[in-house]
Amino acid sequence: MGNAIGLVVIVSIVLAAVFLVWIDPILTLFGATDVLRPYALEYGFIIGLGLPFMMISASINSMIRADGSPKYAMVSMVIGAVCNVILNPVFIFAFHMGVEGAAIATVIGQVASFVVSVIYLPRFKTIHLDCGAFAFRAKTCGNIAVFGLSSFITQFAITVVMALTNNLLAVYGAGSIYGAEIPLTATGIVMKVNQILISILLGIATGAQPILGYNYGAKCFQRVRQALEISLIASEVISILAFLLFQFAPMAVVSLFGAEDALYNEFAVMAFRIFLLLCPLTGFQTVAAVYLQAVGKPMKSAILSLARQILFFIPAALILPTFLGVTGVLWTGPVADGLALLSKLCRAVCGAASAKMRLYERNHLRCLARGYELLL
Repeated sequence: MGNAIGLVVIVSIVLAAVFLVWIDPILTLFGATDVLRPYALEYGFIIGLGLPFMMISASINSMIRADGSPKYAMVSMVIGAVCNVILNPVFIFAFHMGVEGAAIATVIGQVASFVVSVIYLPRFKTIHLDCGAFAFRAKTCGNIAVFGLSSFITQFAITVVMALTNNLLAVYGAGSIYGAEIPLTATGIVMKVNQILISILLGIATGAQPILGYNYGAKCFQRVRQALEISLIASEVISILAFLLFQFAPMAVVSLFGAEDALYNEFAVMAFRIFLLLCPLTGFQTVAAVYLQAVGKPMKSAILSLARQILFFIPAALILPTFLGVTGVLWTGPVADGLALLSKLCRAVCGAASAKMRLYERNHLRCLARGYELLL
């Protein structure tokens, strides 16, 4: 825990510095247009200042859950969210601060969560953190990096996907009736709502992770199976409910982000229905990736996370828009999800067939060995 806290403090400060120094080219990388760039700069600079608070509180929050205090972890996150929700309208409407006010409200919420999380450090029930715990050890840091690899790849891949999607929307949107700004802003809402869905699913998966890991280590495989089944069922129920909302009442979600003209609403509804067409698969993929982490198979988890986001999404994003225009950018989501599912099914079938063949070969060799013994 000491090494993990030390690592996240260093990494968060370095990332914040990199972001603040190169914020303009980073926004270009993410497809910011001339119209949207001033707002993005105003919002992004303040958010960059709060980056260390967000990263450190999120990391300590995971440790608090692992220490057996999930309620405290939940309270620390809820306090930040509540502060953000309350202060947003105050800064935006009461103080007329616009985008800058929204960013300040977000950072204040992150600082609140950070303070509540740090207060817990001397109260750990299972360990005592002293100065020696913060001395970096190569093996410990290596283990932390390896077991966090899957989550890192997932988040990094989402970032790559967002950057690519934004640039394609700006390019192909400019040549459509919607223009560049409508596809960017409408799809931004879709991405944000999808991120909320993924956060809920990650909450279920990471809540099950200590139970899965502990019982797997204790060889209580029946409990592992039960925890996995419960988390899979819960995540799939939420994914299916989200699918029904996105397909049959997308305007109810769009309207939460403000009223716009008919052309904007038309594209936003289309984006929800197409881009999140196969979102029920997200629940399975999220739980499966976290399960593999919990049972000590980080590389398999990383491959699972990588398949959808990189191996299938990027080629689809580069090919489909050339035939379908800006709509093709939206179709990359379900196409990547569908191809990822097909690849998993093929691997499962091939794995089952090879396992059956190995069993047959072992039995055959066993029979030959027994016959040879009888002959002797």
